[in-house]
Amino acid sequence: MATELRIGIVDSGHGAAQASQVLAARRFWLADERLQEGATQLDSLGHGTAVLAAIAERAPAAQFCVAQVFSERWLTSPLQIAAAIYWLMEEDVALINLSLGVRQDRPLLREACAAAQAAGILLCAASPARGEPVFPASYPGVLRVTGDARCAGAQWSWLHSPQADFGAPVAALNGGLAGASIASAVLSGHAAEYLLEQPAASAQMLLEHLRSQAAFVGPERREVMPDG
Repeated sequence: MATELRIGIVDSGHGAAQASQVLAARRFWLADERLQEGATQLDSLGHGTAVLAAIAERAPAAQFCVAQVFSERWLTSPLQIAAAIYWLMEEDVALINLSLGVRQDRPLLREACAAAQAAGILLCAASPARGEPVFPASYPGVLRVTGDARCAGAQWSWLHSPQADFGAPVAALNGGLAGASIASAVLSGHAAEYLLEQPAASAQMLLEHLRSQAAFVGPERREVMPDG
């Protein structure tokens, strides 16, 4: 087992200034519908950079393994995500943040998530606040995270709703990207913070911590004004 806490990120890469926090990085892409892997490219979209920053802000002592599954365009596939998860398993990560989602439920992606969970790895994935389910968030055991406007930077909510398990702040650092993808990263950061303090904690202990320390329980209730 690794002596440091390793957090896996499946996203668009990382920024040059974050290189000292990244233990390993690998790019996964498709060429002629065949999986390729190799050295990462610059994070031209900035999404993975923001995700890593959101986690590191809450767990600065964590080390990161970054799997790049999209680069110039907002496009990836279940095959790339599955390959990234298997690679991160080899890198001995304790948690994988997946601030992304695909509409297709593919056996290979489902099996990759199940394999990671069987190895004791916690998966946090972005889930939209409304609309059709996405994967891997909708697979059993994956923590579904969405944005919750009630939460400040140090808060999260236990929603336990059909759409998501947890909610977290929606704003990124410096007013950048926002939404469920950043909320997932924020919750991953809080989870990583706990694992740094309690390195022997099980996944169940971590879940109990996230539930018991939630600032809000249940989805946000919006007041409905009567007609007339």
